[in-house]
Amino acid sequence: MKVSHTLKYLFILLLAFSCKSTEVTPDKTDHLALGNPSNAITDSSQPENYLLAKPQYVVSYSKSRGIPNWVSWHVNSTWLGQTDRQDNFRADATLPAGWYKVNASSYTGTGFDRGHCTPSADRTSSSEDNAATFLMTNMLPQAPNHNRETWANLEEYTRKLVQQGMEIYVIMGAYGAGGTGENGYRKTIDEGRVTVPARIWKVLVVLPEGNNDLNRINSSTRVIAVDSPNLNSVSGDWAKYRTTVDAIEQATGYDLLSALPTKLQQDLESRLDNGPVR
Repeated sequence: MKVSHTLKYLFILLLAFSCKSTEVTPDKTDHLALGNPSNAITDSSQPENYLLAKPQYVVSYSKSRGIPNWVSWHVNSTWLGQTDRQDNFRADATLPAGWYKVNASSYTGTGFDRGHCTPSADRTSSSEDNAATFLMTNMLPQAPNHNRETWANLEEYTRKLVQQGMEIYVIMGAYGAGGTGENGYRKTIDEGRVTVPARIWKVLVVLPEGNNDLNRINSSTRVIAVDSPNLNSVSGDWAKYRTTVDAIEQATGYDLLSALPTKLQQDLESRLDNGPVR
């Protein structure tokens, strides 16, 4: 018996839908999927570890330092698009009432860049997402060469991995006081209200794009850890500053990748990455 053209068409549609349903559908996953490194909370009685949860990233903020302790975010293909850089640096109005709010001119004339933690170019799917990266609670005073070369090269490499079909969980932060910018060494700027960090670090957990991310992390997963000096004489080659997650934890007191099983954490955090850098 011949199958009618209508039945053939319905069969093709059903087959196409069935195949599509098995495809990977990446989403904008929880930015704290790997854990909250300092157990930050949104409570003004905890001013040195204050949690700012944005749709685009999550921050642990220090009131006395005027900068993040750390920022955590996820980047995959859904976050990358064609939106232009908004360049609307501004104070973060969501900080508690009465707190000093670092503003767009706080770094002016200091010799340090308003250095993004979550990069502008990691959030180009919409103007709203991109604008969120220009809040001053997402900034660190970075030596210009560190911001424009060392960190820019690492950020570009991160997006290159995404373009190659990967997704990345990133945690970045800073510690210590005292960096050297274009105008020399400073411990603070903005009349002492913003600390210039001595060291800036970043950890990247790299996965093929997919679903159920935590369940897909194993002892073979690539983890890149970088800890670099906040100096204008810094090398543009970020790979020179590769270290271990363990070393960053020892320097900061944070518990990174805490959502992973203990044995897996130990395996990944003790390993020094030697993978490709371009």
